[in-house]
Amino acid sequence: MKIGLVGKPSSGKSTFFKASTLAEVDIAPYPFTTIARNEGIGFVKVECADKFFKVQCNPRFGFCINHIRFVPVDMLDVAGLVPGAHEGKGMGNQFLDDLRQADVLIHVIDISGSTNEKGEPVAPGSYDPENDIKFLEEELDYWYAGILKKGWDKFAREVQQTHKEVHKALGNQLTGLGVNENMVEDIIKKNGLDSKPVIQWTEEELFELAKELRKLTKPMVIACNKIDVKGAEENFSKLKEKYPEHMLIPCSAESELALREAAKAGLIDYIPGGSDFVIKDEPKLNEKQKKALLFVKDNILKKYKTTGVQDVLDSAVFKLLKYIAIFPGGVNKLADQKGNVLPDCFLLPPDSTALDFAYKLHTDFGDHFIRAADVKTKTTIGRDHKLKNGDVVEIYADK
Repeated sequence: MKIGLVGKPSSGKSTFFKASTLAEVDIAPYPFTTIARNEGIGFVKVECADKFFKVQCNPRFGFCINHIRFVPVDMLDVAGLVPGAHEGKGMGNQFLDDLRQADVLIHVIDISGSTNEKGEPVAPGSYDPENDIKFLEEELDYWYAGILKKGWDKFAREVQQTHKEVHKALGNQLTGLGVNENMVEDIIKKNGLDSKPVIQWTEEELFELAKELRKLTKPMVIACNKIDVKGAEENFSKLKEKYPEHMLIPCSAESELALREAAKAGLIDYIPGGSDFVIKDEPKLNEKQKKALLFVKDNILKKYKTTGVQDVLDSAVFKLLKYIAIFPGGVNKLADQKGNVLPDCFLLPPDSTALDFAYKLHTDFGDHFIRAADVKTKTTIGRDHKLKNGDVVEIYADK
């Protein structure tokens, strides 16, 4: 599972990426700061299973604070997108090639309207951020449509002549985008395309098919960045009202970055996504640092209860993808051979079974699966048992 960060240049995308990962990336107020993609590790929050057992875990990956486990996720910050990207404008071709890998998208927009469609600075409020939502979705739709239509006439004739099931043929052709035959079949029926020969499908019908497939395979949360800038709050309210079907979350990537770097330097105690922070040693802070931290506390945390960055990440994984967190453990022993308690936590797609989890741990566990156990209830579960978020599971397999 990989999270893709998208957006026009200078929307704060690279700042959001750095705040999420603390990776070293170029941040500057001019278009195309990101030339090559940046990859890093972000973290999503889950309630740690150690709380249930009243123990303290020892994470092998990520970290745990006050029984809140931070689980690593792969993040990809791609080159900035401008209108016409599907035609190769800007860094469009590179952007779209990189984007194939993403399972879910975070679209970072400048909600203050202080950068135009090219990412150039303008007076705050002089540009409507609604345009960014429209153009990005259109670019993705045209990109999908272009892939779908490539060689379409030949494809349609072959399907017609060989009597292939079109949903299976298309699912196989578009697998690189995360499309499967079930998705195609559902949309074909929904759009009434199953009532006419594939050779008769129109350009408009193909575009609608591509659009629906894009929505399914590249679900998107919109990070409304720079919420602390003048005019941003008003713009956010308008967009929330106009796009109730979209997931829009106010955020300040710059504020989150400041807090995480201050915490990393030992200046404050701060839990990512928290509603407050505590200064550890005030004499170590200079006046500029004090002023910046006070601004974040008064203008972001008190108002929004969070900088929004962690909320965006968690929403992408748990609300859009609906992933669940599963912990490996033993009914009689929660620690591994080295004495680490509940060291691992895995993120799995919804409806994952005990057998799916066995394969996630190791191919041999899946191939030689005997049974599994729910460690919390100490009950035996079968291979087809559907897991739920927060489960602790032990796998039994032949050697």
